[in-house]
Amino acid sequence: MSTAMLIADWFMLGRDIYYRKFELYNMSWPPEVNLENYTTSSAQYGGPIAIKRDAKKFVKESGQPIISIFSGSGKNISSFKWTRKSIVKIGWSNEEKLVVVQEDGMVVIHDMFGKYIHTFLINQKVQELKVVDAEIFTSPQNCTGVAIVTSNNKVFLVNNILDPKCRQLSELPRDLKPSCWVTIAEEPQTEVLMACGRELYRLKQDEHHTSVMLEADISSPYTTILTMSISFNARHIALFTDSGHLWLGSSNFRSKYCEIDTNIIYTPKQLVWCGNEAIVAYWERQNTILIAGKHGQKMTFIYDGSVHLAQEVDGVRIISNNTHELLQKVPHVVQKIFRINSTEPGSFLLEASKQFQKRSHRANEYISLVKNDLQTAVEQCIDAVGYEFDTEVQKDWCELRNSVNALYRTPTPKNMSICADS
Repeated sequence: MSTAMLIADWFMLGRDIYYRKFELYNMSWPPEVNLENYTTSSAQYGGPIAIKRDAKKFVKESGQPIISIFSGSGKNISSFKWTRKSIVKIGWSNEEKLVVVQEDGMVVIHDMFGKYIHTFLINQKVQELKVVDAEIFTSPQNCTGVAIVTSNNKVFLVNNILDPKCRQLSELPRDLKPSCWVTIAEEPQTEVLMACGRELYRLKQDEHHTSVMLEADISSPYTTILTMSISFNARHIALFTDSGHLWLGSSNFRSKYCEIDTNIIYTPKQLVWCGNEAIVAYWERQNTILIAGKHGQKMTFIYDGSVHLAQEVDGVRIISNNTHELLQKVPHVVQKIFRINSTEPGSFLLEASKQFQKRSHRANEYISLVKNDLQTAVEQCIDAVGYEFDTEVQKDWCELRNSVNALYRTPTPKNMSICADS
């Protein structure tokens, strides 16, 4: 495959900062599945996808709700009827267990095949109230946790669903009503950030502690923060205001990265980070995805139907009615080899391999350019192949590996490691 084809899906979000969006699967959903009518949740690392009818949509549904679980390519794994209380949130644990939060404060856990595992109550106080919102997160100890907000705006948190010990967080002052909230899972403990109009409050894991008020340096006029999102490493935050501006900065609000006018004033359905350097917003009304970098650059994609964004440690998966795509920052080693006018040893070695396969004398010319850095060139190419998903590209790299092995006589240790992991 030519270099031009390989970099055709790259786009820039800053000086020498490239991102790419490419297809992983063609989806095999059943004919009745239209993501516009469903609540969707996907496990991390390309795991299973759970869907249920969205109660907020005017879709005729008879009988009890059904939760269906699919593979990453849209093939059905299991389906089961929900016979319990109303569902507030569905999500996945780190062990790919389905976690369902009910409005009565009960958390029910199933495996991906729909088999019931166990249930626990977050707190007796919660059962007397009503859960209005919930979030499933990964704690600093790499355990799956659950945070919930009750009808009277009290926040309860469980750091580990396998050992459920509930903590009530500090309360909002003056009986304020939150417009949005998010969990911040960082050492030493998980906290919750709540927005009440223009004001931001950080709630600690101590119900007797006074909530700390924070202030973001937002230049554009606004009255309410509509939604927000925390990066995977919990160091960066994005705020979306009712003026249609995205504010990006550090999660402690000491640093401001940029402020972007999206020209859309209503709340995005999803706002998630792509790695730790870009934010992705999705508006269902326009089926529009906007990717914005920390330096203020942005890129827009328009889809012909609803999509679901699944945050990953190194990117965002975009699941639609037709395709399953991955949006990610181009890995540094791949960028060094394939970018235009690259002078990296790995780039010359790749071109030498292509000329060698053509039986062209130019292969010697490219080899002569890297003969003093051949080990570096080999390591760059072997590193790069680990980031490629296209089988045709992988075959090209295998040809390169064979050519290199002929030169080296024996495979390099890194080569052997990559082959063992494949």
